Amino acid sequence: MTPSRIIELKMEKIAPQALWFNAILLVVFATLYHLFNEPLSFGFSLTGISLFITGYLVLIVLHELFHLIGFVLFGRVPLSSLNYGVNLKLGIAYATTNKPIRNLAMRKALLFPFWTTAFIPTVLGFWFDSQVLVLLGAMLTAGAFGDFIMYSELRKEKNAAWILDDPSLPRLHVYDHYPDNESTE
Repeated sequence: MTPSRIIELKMEKIAPQALWFNAILLVVFATLYHLFNEPLSFGFSLTGISLFITGYLVLIVLHELFHLIGFVLFGRVPLSSLNYGVNLKLGIAYATTNKPIRNLAMRKALLFPFWTTAFIPTVLGFWFDSQVLVLLGAMLTAGAFGDFIMYSELRKEKNAAWILDDPSLPRLHVYDHYPDNESTE
């Protein structure tokens, strides 16, 4: 079955936009942290840098894991349909399912990692006076840039549409009806 629409992220186009989004968020989050939590001062420590790098790597892995959890939780797909990895050529980590899910469920699965790995660490960073957590929240918010674009495009589709995640590219196939088995392999 041919999809009614294909939504694809062009990495060469969005990478510079995501980089700018990341830089702006870092400045905004750092400024807000210093306005609300402590006077304007910048300090670097080996412990802070180590915590930041470790936290960033852990949160990237968790980001993709939360996509998988979202597919199971919202899309009701079997665990056997899930795939997870890193595409070094594209410079992205990915989580996917080979089963189609409804548009509304896909949108929830797309944003689930943002709430768990960006929003919550940011709030906790302000709450516990942790600049590292606030900056990690900024980085993971920017890391969800592609998810936000996909989410925005899926909002233009019917909630009842079926979405099939491409197994190798940042691309979603949109179907008006449940796609047959041949197109899901």
